[in-house]
Amino acid sequence: MKKISLLVLGCAMLIGFSAMAQEITYVEDPAQGYTFNRFKDNWFIQAEGGAGVLFSPADKQVDKLKDRIGLKADLAFGKWFTPIIAVRVGGEFSQYKGATDTRYEIVAGSRPEMNDRLKPGAPDYITYQLFNEVGFFADAMINLTNWWCGYKPGRIYNAVFYGGVGVNWTMYRQGAGDGSWKYAGGEEPKFRAFTPRVGLMNTFTVSKRVDIMLDLRATMFNKYIDGYGKRSFNLEPAVLLGITYNIGKRDWDAPIVAVCPTWKYTDAEGDALVARLAAADAKIASLEKQLYDCLHRVTPTPDPKPAPVVSADAPLATIYYPIGKSAITPEQKKVVEAVANVMNDNDKNYVLTGWADNYTGTDKINAKLRKDRVNGVKDALTKLGVGADRLDAQINDGNLTSFGPKCAAIDRAVTVNVAK
Repeated sequence: MKKISLLVLGCAMLIGFSAMAQEITYVEDPAQGYTFNRFKDNWFIQAEGGAGVLFSPADKQVDKLKDRIGLKADLAFGKWFTPIIAVRVGGEFSQYKGATDTRYEIVAGSRPEMNDRLKPGAPDYITYQLFNEVGFFADAMINLTNWWCGYKPGRIYNAVFYGGVGVNWTMYRQGAGDGSWKYAGGEEPKFRAFTPRVGLMNTFTVSKRVDIMLDLRATMFNKYIDGYGKRSFNLEPAVLLGITYNIGKRDWDAPIVAVCPTWKYTDAEGDALVARLAAADAKIASLEKQLYDCLHRVTPTPDPKPAPVVSADAPLATIYYPIGKSAITPEQKKVVEAVANVMNDNDKNYVLTGWADNYTGTDKINAKLRKDRVNGVKDALTKLGVGADRLDAQINDGNLTSFGPKCAAIDRAVTVNVAK
């Protein structure tokens, strides 16, 4: 037991400092993807206001561009389901100004002076008009910045592409002529339209809760809405400024991964440490050999191959490992070869037990180390001629010794005992 205590003390002094210097830390790693947040997080409210310009076949007859600019506003409520995908719904107001074909007639409440906004020499069948619409919309949204560049918490600028459709009703209309709107055949004009839309929202973060945005949008709607007889589509590009208020958590969680410490020594210091570790390995191998010789002394008999005498309380041998490793080191392979020679000289069965210290690493990592270490020793012994049916590979979740975390290095081992 005196030599065992000496071995423990030597291992603690020569290797213990290495264990303390190699503590594993755990951090979030965005490269591994993102988890979904709770449903109550990542909601937002948006309000926008701006102006659009109407483009339809007759609008080129309007004299000044300002007479084709109408106001726009909307209010939306939405949610981000991932750092890339979101949806929003809301209500909107749109004002349209421009010219139209007089394929319908005006029968009451005229404002002939409105035609003064047309170009000189405009055809008589062209009429200036103004109409307002309100409605509802729904959009699907994609954060292009997070998609192409990866999610980054605290990023100031994000480019968000969206597309959707709205349903709008004409609530007010006025134009030049001599009355209220009717088609020439007597049919009332249409007052509802479906409006497909796409846009690019440029958002800028100003605080944890608030973003401002510049929204570049293009809306299409049926020309039947503004009095033009053909069922085709008009286009209205628009620019809007807005504000977003974020509700609940707006950041996203990344998976937790283990991070090993980086090498923090110079080349010279590293070489010195390697030399010291090599000397420590040699010292440990020497102590193990002495221990082995002590435990395997035999009583002289006439038999040329006397059976070794093994202490029932001490293991036949102990194979040690560096932190986080399960491969047998070159020095420890000599111990395994010596153990195989002993086993091949008798017909006893043996118990192999895998150990890992419980001061470093996670339970999952340590369980894998114990299993890999004991299976590695068993495989090495069988390759050296020991029958696999004579070897019982086990693992132990406790610590091999009770010397504490400063001596954790001697708890990373595989012990070999004679089966009882």
